[in-house]
Amino acid sequence: MYRFSRRSPKYINGEDVMTKIKAIIFDMDGVLIEAKDWHYEALNRALAHFGYTISRYDHLVTFDGLPTRRKLELLSKEKGLPTSLHSFLNELKQIYTLELVHARCKPIFQHEYALSNLKMMGYRLAVASNSIRNTIEIMMQKSNLISYFEFMLSNQDVILGKPNPEIYQKSIQKFGLMPQECLVIEDNENGIKAAKEANAHLLIVKSVLEVNLDNILNYIQHLEGNV
Repeated sequence: MYRFSRRSPKYINGEDVMTKIKAIIFDMDGVLIEAKDWHYEALNRALAHFGYTISRYDHLVTFDGLPTRRKLELLSKEKGLPTSLHSFLNELKQIYTLELVHARCKPIFQHEYALSNLKMMGYRLAVASNSIRNTIEIMMQKSNLISYFEFMLSNQDVILGKPNPEIYQKSIQKFGLMPQECLVIEDNENGIKAAKEANAHLLIVKSVLEVNLDNILNYIQHLEGNV
């Protein structure tokens, strides 16, 4: 079940603010695309060439939602992975990820239905993901969602990826809106932390199946005081 974030203030700087959501920013992996396992499989496949691996537990607790370069930095710090391998492993992981994307990424009707209706209703839509730009574009194309977004930001568009709030701050600025006018949809702790620190409203989901029109509109109604 999706859950409301506690960071949905009616008061900003001590003033009573009427919430009006104008834009929705989607994380990608685990929100629009069920790709968490793809990234896990692809990185472990690359690491296996050098005798390293990430356990399922570590993936879920520590690595989920982080950019690949950050995962490699943690592996060097915690498991002694040579930093000289980072560039090669990053490139190899992206190759393996795209192989899985082409094999498994397909349109999900409820997402097409939700985004088409949200756009028709006047909401501005964007993607903000810790994935690289090429991966985002291919996933959005293969899922038939790319046409609904005003823009898409990747980890290559910011200096610091999630959990740093930069990508959400930049998204909000790109819309030309205030944080309280934006709703972020996230699923993992790193993205949740980034959205909260950007002071946006936040809808937390546990699976891509919870990302549907009814859940999104119900939460917006909750924020706007219509329920």
